[in-house]
Amino acid sequence: MTNQASGRPVEVGQEIPAFTRETGFAVWNRYAAVNDEFVPIHMDDEAGRAAGYPSAFGMGNLQWSYLHNALRAWLGEEVSIVRLSCQFRGANTKGMTLTVSGTVSAVYEDESRRYADVDLAIRDQEGNTLTPATATVALS
Repeated sequence: MTNQASGRPVEVGQEIPAFTRETGFAVWNRYAAVNDEFVPIHMDDEAGRAAGYPSAFGMGNLQWSYLHNALRAWLGEEVSIVRLSCQFRGANTKGMTLTVSGTVSAVYEDESRRYADVDLAIRDQEGNTLTPATATVALS
Protein backbone atom coordinates (compact mmCIF):
# COMPACT_ATOMS: atom_id res chain seq x y z
CA MET A 1 0.00 0.00 0.00
CA THR A 2 1.17 3.49 -0.68
CA ASN A 3 1.48 6.24 1.88
CA GLN A 4 -1.48 8.54 1.26
CA ALA A 5 0.46 11.66 2.15
CA SER A 6 3.42 11.04 -0.16
CA GLY A 7 2.06 8.50 -2.63
CA ARG A 8 5.12 6.30 -1.94
CA PRO A 9 4.92 2.66 -0.90
CA VAL A 10 5.36 2.14 2.84
CA GLU A 11 8.66 0.32 3.33
CA VAL A 12 11.15 -0.56 6.06
CA GLY A 13 13.46 2.35 6.84
CA GLN A 14 11.01 4.97 5.64
CA GLU A 15 10.89 8.03 7.90
CA ILE A 16 7.58 9.63 8.74
CA PRO A 17 7.28 13.41 8.38
CA ALA A 18 8.15 15.40 11.50
CA PHE A 19 5.21 16.64 13.58
CA THR A 20 6.13 19.66 15.75
CA ARG A 21 4.29 21.53 18.51
CA GLU A 22 5.20 24.33 20.94
CA THR A 23 4.32 23.76 24.60
CA GLY A 24 2.80 26.09 27.16
CA PHE A 25 -0.29 27.16 29.02
CA ALA A 26 -2.39 28.01 25.96
CA VAL A 27 -2.03 24.48 24.53
CA TRP A 28 -2.40 22.79 27.92
CA ASN A 29 -5.49 24.84 28.75
CA ARG A 30 -7.22 23.82 25.50
CA TYR A 31 -6.35 20.17 26.10
CA ALA A 32 -7.50 20.37 29.72
CA ALA A 33 -10.81 21.94 28.68
CA VAL A 34 -11.58 19.08 26.29
CA ASN A 35 -10.50 16.38 28.75
CA ASP A 36 -11.52 18.00 32.07
CA GLU A 37 -7.92 17.72 33.19
CA PHE A 38 -7.30 20.93 35.12
CA VAL A 39 -4.66 19.39 37.39
CA PRO A 40 -2.55 21.95 39.30
CA ILE A 41 0.82 20.57 38.08
CA HIS A 42 -0.31 21.33 34.52
CA MET A 43 -1.76 24.76 35.22
CA ASP A 44 0.33 26.32 38.01
CA ASP A 45 4.09 26.90 38.07
CA GLU A 46 4.23 26.65 41.87
CA ALA A 47 2.57 23.22 41.79
CA GLY A 48 4.99 22.12 39.06
CA ARG A 49 7.97 23.30 41.11
CA ALA A 50 6.58 21.51 44.19
CA ALA A 51 6.56 18.33 42.08
CA GLY A 52 10.25 18.84 41.24
CA TYR A 53 10.04 20.55 37.83
CA PRO A 54 11.07 24.06 36.82
CA SER A 55 7.46 25.00 36.03
CA ALA A 56 4.08 23.51 35.29
CA PHE A 57 4.34 20.76 32.71
CA GLY A 58 2.21 19.30 29.95
CA MET A 59 -0.02 16.27 30.16
CA GLY A 60 1.36 12.88 29.20
CA ASN A 61 -1.78 12.10 27.25
CA LEU A 62 -1.27 15.23 25.19
CA GLN A 63 2.08 13.80 24.07
CA TRP A 64 0.27 10.54 23.31
CA SER A 65 -2.13 12.51 21.10
CA TYR A 66 0.86 14.06 19.27
CA LEU A 67 1.97 10.52 18.36
CA HIS A 68 -1.51 9.80 16.98
CA ASN A 69 -1.50 13.08 15.07
CA ALA A 70 1.89 12.32 13.52
CA LEU A 71 0.68 8.92 12.29
CA ARG A 72 -2.56 10.40 10.92
CA ALA A 73 -0.70 13.24 9.18
CA TRP A 74 1.58 10.65 7.57
CA LEU A 75 -0.99 8.04 6.51
CA GLY A 76 -4.38 9.76 6.46
CA GLU A 77 -7.65 9.11 8.21
CA GLU A 78 -8.55 5.85 6.45
CA VAL A 79 -5.65 3.90 7.93
CA SER A 80 -6.20 2.20 11.29
CA ILE A 81 -3.83 2.67 14.20
CA VAL A 82 -3.92 -0.86 15.62
CA ARG A 83 -1.58 -0.33 18.55
CA LEU A 84 0.31 2.57 20.09
CA SER A 85 2.41 2.40 23.22
CA CYS A 86 4.78 4.89 24.77
CA GLN A 87 6.84 5.62 27.85
CA PHE A 88 6.81 9.05 29.45
CA ARG A 89 10.46 9.63 30.38
CA GLY A 90 10.61 13.42 30.56
CA ALA A 91 8.27 16.30 31.22
CA ASN A 92 7.48 18.91 28.62
CA THR A 93 7.76 22.24 30.39
CA LYS A 94 6.73 25.68 29.17
CA GLY A 95 8.44 26.94 26.05
CA MET A 96 9.67 23.62 24.71
CA THR A 97 9.42 22.62 21.08
CA LEU A 98 8.37 18.98 20.78
CA THR A 99 8.91 17.02 17.59
CA VAL A 100 7.56 13.56 16.79
CA SER A 101 9.74 11.52 14.45
CA GLY A 102 9.56 7.91 13.41
CA THR A 103 10.88 5.16 11.19
CA VAL A 104 9.11 2.13 9.74
CA SER A 105 10.73 -0.93 11.33
CA ALA A 106 8.68 -3.73 9.70
CA VAL A 107 6.07 -4.27 6.99
CA TYR A 108 4.13 -7.55 6.94
CA GLU A 109 0.73 -9.03 6.19
CA ASP A 110 -1.68 -11.69 7.33
CA GLU A 111 -4.54 -13.30 5.39
CA SER A 112 -6.50 -10.08 5.07
CA ARG A 113 -4.41 -6.99 5.89
CA ARG A 114 -1.03 -5.36 5.48
CA TYR A 115 0.66 -3.78 8.52
CA ALA A 116 3.60 -1.56 9.37
CA ASP A 117 5.40 -1.27 12.69
CA VAL A 118 6.82 2.17 13.43
CA ASP A 119 9.42 3.21 16.01
CA LEU A 120 8.55 6.71 17.22
CA ALA A 121 9.92 9.30 19.61
CA ILE A 122 9.00 12.74 20.89
CA ARG A 123 12.10 14.88 21.36
CA ASP A 124 12.59 18.36 22.70
CA GLN A 125 14.41 21.14 20.87
CA GLU A 126 17.75 19.91 22.25
CA GLY A 127 17.23 16.37 20.95
CA ASN A 128 16.39 14.79 24.32
CA THR A 129 13.92 11.92 23.98
CA LEU A 130 10.93 12.59 26.22
CA THR A 131 8.66 9.85 24.93
CA PRO A 132 9.85 6.76 23.06
CA ALA A 133 7.00 4.87 21.40
CA THR A 134 6.05 2.07 19.02
CA ALA A 135 3.00 1.70 16.83
CA THR A 136 1.39 -0.75 14.47
CA VAL A 137 -0.78 0.57 11.66
CA ALA A 138 -3.03 -1.41 9.32
CA LEU A 139 -2.29 -0.23 5.81
CA SER A 140 -5.06 -2.14 4.04
